[in-house]
Amino acid sequence: MFTISQARRLELQAKLEEILGSPEVNFQPPPDAVMTYPCIVYERDDTYVAAANNNAAYAWKQRYSVTYMDYDPDSDVIDKLIEFPLSKFNRHFATSGLNHDVFVIYH
Repeated sequence: MFTISQARRLELQAKLEEILGSPEVNFQPPPDAVMTYPCIVYERDDTYVAAANNNAAYAWKQRYSVTYMDYDPDSDVIDKLIEFPLSKFNRHFATSGLNHDVFVIYH
């Protein structure tokens, strides 16, 4: 049985795999993980909690840092991640010819 957090993360995993068009989506991979590009790496970053007047939480969403890595700087995957609900583009950087586009996604 999954917790609510696990179920939401697995739902996000499936959506990211659909956007990428491959299973090369990695949640908090270990440092020695071998990756095939293009790929997506994501990790929990923060949590948004909505609280009532009595400070009881009534809604919350996990925030994830999602990094898309590809040699192609103009991939259509970037557009799909920008259009993802509750997604915000954070930054772009390139290292050794590999482009990294970082997004913040609440899910």
